[in-house]
Amino acid sequence: MSFWGYSSASDKREAARRQKAKLEKSGRKLEPVLIQGLKIARSFWGKGWCEHLESFSDIYNRLERGRTYARNGSVLHLGVSPGSVEALVSGSSLYEVRIGVDPLAESLWQAIKEKCAGQVASMLELLQGQFSGQVMKIVTDRATGLFPQPSQIRLSCDCPDGARMCKHVAAVLYGVGNRLDDQPELLFRLRGVDPMELFSFGLNLPVARGAELLPDDQLADIFGIELLLDE
Repeated sequence: MSFWGYSSASDKREAARRQKAKLEKSGRKLEPVLIQGLKIARSFWGKGWCEHLESFSDIYNRLERGRTYARNGSVLHLGVSPGSVEALVSGSSLYEVRIGVDPLAESLWQAIKEKCAGQVASMLELLQGQFSGQVMKIVTDRATGLFPQPSQIRLSCDCPDGARMCKHVAAVLYGVGNRLDDQPELLFRLRGVDPMELFSFGLNLPVARGAELLPDDQLADIFGIELLLDE
């Protein structure tokens, strides 16, 4: 129930449910963000995305406004294409959010490939984040990794809030982190690079020695998957 303009979490969830049903009835194909529990992201890539954005103090406080919206199922649709995120967010009305992301600079991508050469054994390893700590540092580096800088992100929402980052935009940014849990390849699509290049670049080079992989039980906890171990 709303009181003096306040909407509870259950109010928001119910509003989102009604708007989602209405859109689906009209034939709209939706890809909603569905968050289970309190953690928005659980995987290496999903957590990396959220923690990267939160590391910038000038946007951290504004990001917080979107957490509840993301958890309440208010992001009814989220689509990722090269350089763009398009979403529908349920609020007092239905709002369209567009987020533009600059492609990863070719020089940075080349440097990442060279530094990771021979250290990523397979695409499965890459997408599950199942590689050495050295590679993790390279791909998540705050300045030269795969995640975009705030200056490389353009935000747009058709809600009446005049802030550059309204709660609907913030919810979508967190929604991207959640989506990367199950579809980490979307990060590469968003930045306009081919993950196969990161794997194939070092195929003819010797595998780096001394790289310590995380234990299987720790990987299972981080990525939320059940690993099949040889008995």
